[in-house]
Amino acid sequence: MIGDLTPVVIDARRTPIGTAGGALRALTVDALAAPVLAALAAGVDGASQIDASQIDGVPIDDVLLGNVFGPGGNPARVAALRAGLGDGVPGLTLDRQCASGLAAIITAATAIRAGDGSAYLAGGVESPSTAPARLRPDGTAYTRAPFAPAGWPDPDMGPAADTVAALAGVSRERQDAFAARSHARAVAAQRAGRFDGEIVEVGRTGETGKIGRTCATGRTGEVGGAREAGKIGEIGRTGEVGGAREAGEIGEIGQAGEVGGAREAGKTREAGETHAVGGVRTDERPRDRFTPERLARFRPAFTPDGTATAANSCGVNDGAAAVLVVPEARRRELGVPGLALEAAATRGCDPALLGLGAVPAIQALPGPAPDAVEFTEAFAGQVLACLDATGIDEQTVSPDGGALALGHPWGASGAVLVVRLFHRLVVQGHGETGVAALSSGGGLGVATRWRVVR
Repeated sequence: MIGDLTPVVIDARRTPIGTAGGALRALTVDALAAPVLAALAAGVDGASQIDASQIDGVPIDDVLLGNVFGPGGNPARVAALRAGLGDGVPGLTLDRQCASGLAAIITAATAIRAGDGSAYLAGGVESPSTAPARLRPDGTAYTRAPFAPAGWPDPDMGPAADTVAALAGVSRERQDAFAARSHARAVAAQRAGRFDGEIVEVGRTGETGKIGRTCATGRTGEVGGAREAGKIGEIGRTGEVGGAREAGEIGEIGQAGEVGGAREAGKTREAGETHAVGGVRTDERPRDRFTPERLARFRPAFTPDGTATAANSCGVNDGAAAVLVVPEARRRELGVPGLALEAAATRGCDPALLGLGAVPAIQALPGPAPDAVEFTEAFAGQVLACLDATGIDEQTVSPDGGALALGHPWGASGAVLVVRLFHRLVVQGHGETGVAALSSGGGLGVATRWRVVR
């Protein structure tokens, strides 16, 4: 039932998703998020659903942003100030790991439903490229936060994905086919311009530094990673998910906290002065001609007999995404279409099987099968295991490609799902209902159900 206080997204934007160490490598989390917040608040350019005159009478009550591996200091507040929203807009930064961006949107929606405010900007942001390095008091590297206390299982993401895929009986061939399809769909969407209306241009960064030979790094605190001779370099995880690099094809990077960015195919960027060299409007990661046959050549990335590889796992990425949430009564006054939040569920599962967290969350949502599903593709095997358990047809998921192709900027990824649903359902008119869901570190799952209102 849609009532006056039903929370409705009336605009949704994101940055291009950059390869960590790539085009967005010098942008801090507040610098990434600010252009998105400013675009939503001002209703800039014709791609927005509203314009500045329509939003003038709707002061922004708060900015809620998810962030996983950032600098601290409440990036939501810093980004709000940087976006020019005024010093009266407070800002709240949330951490629910990969689900942080979606959790921020749910939190804003809860406030709207309670009658506390009339306009919220909510989403997430992540910049592994600029995340500070962390040390323990004894000087050793702080590689990642624990997702569970002592006595509980707390596997790294990659090995956990292998475990989930094996338990669910998801074959390597099926994972490779799913990943190849994600890339093909994303490339097709880019060429057709289906991302253009949702992307806010941000400053491209360049850097001066030494040029060297290609080098791959492993997980922070680890030496190296899986590499296919002459072709593939597995790169690091920053306490979250794995990434990949195929020389000249996949430009992903490893540990965040590496000053000045990491090594890319064909050269090594070292710490150096940064300067602007133009703007970025295109996602960096999607690769053409990424066929299942080609993906079959990749070796297991995390466990010797595992099925997760550099190519069927997501990357390590920079990016920001946010939405403008208002009550349904205000949406009607503005006379714009929107995406109403019908239901939301957050659930937990065994931390040893953390990739399955989305299953109980999706199962808790009411209603029939939606017209569109956006699911964060951290690992192909993990996603397919969740889809099988919930009865969702894999062909219907991420119709314009998901995180395997676009990338996974952890704190922003949940918000990216809603941005994608908004533009597919509201702007492009491909259906009336949608589900956005994902699993998260520590054995968490978050799922939301949405409906178009006009």
